[in-house]
Order: sequence, then C-alpha cells, then structure tokens
Amino acid sequence: MKKVEVYSQPECPPCQVVKQFLTHHQINFTEFDVSTDKAARERMIHTFQAYSTPTVKVDDDLVIGFNLPKLEELLNL
Repeated sequence: MKKVEVYSQPECPPCQVVKQFLTHHQINFTEFDVSTDKAARERMIHTFQAYSTPTVKVDDDLVIGFNLPKLEELLNL
C-alpha cells in the first residue's frame, strides 16, 4: 500500500478535487492543512521545495500542483 500525504488549504478548489479523486479511488491519505499547520507548511516549502497546493507525496514521489494524470500513474490507477 502506498503512503499518500496531501498538503492543502481550505480555500483551494484543486485541493478539493484531488481529495475527492483519492477518496473516489479508495486511496487512504493523510491531509495536512498548511494554512494552520506550521510544521506541515515548513516541510512542504523547505523539504519538498513546493510553494503551491495541492502538493501530494506518494511514497517518495511528489506531485506539485494539480496533476491527476501523474497521480494516476504513481498510484497505478
């Protein structure tokens, strides 16, 4: 099973679509709200070098921004 983390913000429509996509495909994920979780925001920016949401980590791979085809590829869908 792949480990999936979603770094998002409440007022981010693409973030909502990504979470709905994962839920629809019954993919378990951990969500981090970077608008309120300072540690998650720091990890997203400094560790992943990502400055936009959604940022999705699938095992050791990153998808920065809205890219459902890349998520499908990484999740073998």
